Amino acid sequence: MAALTVLAMAAPVPASAAGAFAMGKCGAFGQAFDYPAEDAARAAALKQCKGDCEAVTMRRACAAFSIDMTNPCGPHGYAVRPQISNSLNEATRECYKFGGKECVIRGWACDGRG
Repeated sequence: MAALTVLAMAAPVPASAAGAFAMGKCGAFGQAFDYPAEDAARAAALKQCKGDCEAVTMRRACAAFSIDMTNPCGPHGYAVRPQISNSLNEATRECYKFGGKECVIRGWACDGRG
């Protein structure tokens, strides 16, 4: 299984790669990456997300979603940034900004070379 992951990461990425990250209530999320178009990526991410969800798209970037572990249905944050470390940090900051007490990353995804 690890060999497949390494091969997938080493494979060339299409220049038109698009991705999306969907977020919903109580920590629900969905993700899609390396799709040929943003509309297809958005639809795939929303299909995975259970409930009333909204999606953000990413192109050669990373998205992260943070929730408050003391109240998973309460404060949350998300970010889309060119590098995974920046998106993780910003999503966590956003969760705290909106009142989170114990914010943790619930999910993340990178598209292309994000």
